[in-house]
Amino acid sequence: MDAKITVRKALENGLVVPAFNIPYPPMLKAVAEAVRDENSVAMIQVARLEWEKFESVSLENIAEEYGKYAVPGHTLLHLDHVPVIDEDHLEVDYLSLIKRAIAAGYQSVMVDASRLHLNGNIAATKAVADIAHAAGIPVEAELGAVMGHETAQATIPYDEIFEKKLGFTEVADALKFARESDCDWLSVAVGSVHGAIADNLKDQKKPAARLDIERIAELKAALGIPLVLHGGSGIENDYITRGIKAGIAKINVGTEIRQPYERAMREKNDVEYAREKVYTRTRELIRDFLHTAGDAEVLA
Repeated sequence: MDAKITVRKALENGLVVPAFNIPYPPMLKAVAEAVRDENSVAMIQVARLEWEKFESVSLENIAEEYGKYAVPGHTLLHLDHVPVIDEDHLEVDYLSLIKRAIAAGYQSVMVDASRLHLNGNIAATKAVADIAHAAGIPVEAELGAVMGHETAQATIPYDEIFEKKLGFTEVADALKFARESDCDWLSVAVGSVHGAIADNLKDQKKPAARLDIERIAELKAALGIPLVLHGGSGIENDYITRGIKAGIAKINVGTEIRQPYERAMREKNDVEYAREKVYTRTRELIRDFLHTAGDAEVLA
């Protein structure tokens, strides 16, 4: 499968490609098997913070693990969130990480320069796009401030954030960004929430989030490229369905499969038991929350 073609097919057919994060390497086998058994198509992905603050070790380690359990026609390998400025507000050598991912066989990559001003975000994304496109793979970027561990909005009540559209992606900015950055997919801020990564909050249930469906539809109409939703866990199901129809073609899910793994390991410290919990939860998400069971018939 070609990642760019697959996500474009999802957009054109009103479907979505789930992207499951792997902060603990043993989770990967369970996720791949769940995707296969639901006859779905999904990305398996790792973000920089997952080898910096969890246990995925490195992007190469996850690529090696993926090589063991990849399911042709069902799974794709994606590099999630490579920040230009990270969650600790430190500069990251992001171009070297992108080059390492290409060398390791990732089929798509994501650069997040959303902490920079608009022109800085465009310049960083364009630098990544030039490298990735030369290697024949698509680039995801981010514009706007997705709520959660990476923003100051975490101290503001969710309802107030949603009502005032604080940090939401602006259509005019997105149009300029898409034209000048050469990104293939754009992660937008439209109401979702990133999962907590602090030790005292990792097991906390996320707030029930909503999506600004009208803003998603406006962005799709203006940009004409697939939109991505980060922080997919915890969103009310009706909003997920409507968001996909409005233009979300890729959706990231992390917390909903990470927490079952962590709880299982605390309970029994047994990797196979934890894998079973992740497998079961991933199948539930595919079937009942994302409604992507059987989508391999269209997307593969």
